[in-house]
Amino acid sequence: MNIVIKKMETDAEIKGKAYVHWKSWQEAYSGIVDQRYLDSLTLDKCEKIAFRRTDNVIIAKDGDSVIGFVGFGKYRNDELENAGLENAGEVFAIYILSQYYGKGIGYRLMQTALSELADHSKIAVWVLKENTKAIRFYERCGYRFDGREQIIELGSPVVAARMVLER
Repeated sequence: MNIVIKKMETDAEIKGKAYVHWKSWQEAYSGIVDQRYLDSLTLDKCEKIAFRRTDNVIIAKDGDSVIGFVGFGKYRNDELENAGLENAGEVFAIYILSQYYGKGIGYRLMQTALSELADHSKIAVWVLKENTKAIRFYERCGYRFDGREQIIELGSPVVAARMVLER
């Protein structure tokens, strides 16, 4: 297995990222997110999203196939800054195909995103509270819950909690 971590650049890589987005939602959120919502999240919808958001995406490739990605940037809400946490960054999404779980690829993607966000003293990530596998991963990367939660609608209400990495 020769995994390459790189910036997403080509149309083929954008389409590969879309496939990972679609497939990993089916794998990771089955039983957590309303099945009707998962059924409505089509590969075509994921491709439209992927082509709209091409900046700040790092992908993992196994040969020619995209097998994971991370999206990152400046924190999307001013609430961390209002709490005295200026200059916060955020990991918006990190997904890997399930057959690659446990091989250190997620960790490599996260470390690459964190190095891209090196000028941010705090990095936030939102995680569904029922997604225990993701929570354990974020904890191993140094993230901790900060007490902030929100209910989001994904076919039915689910609770997302914020985790923050302080450096």
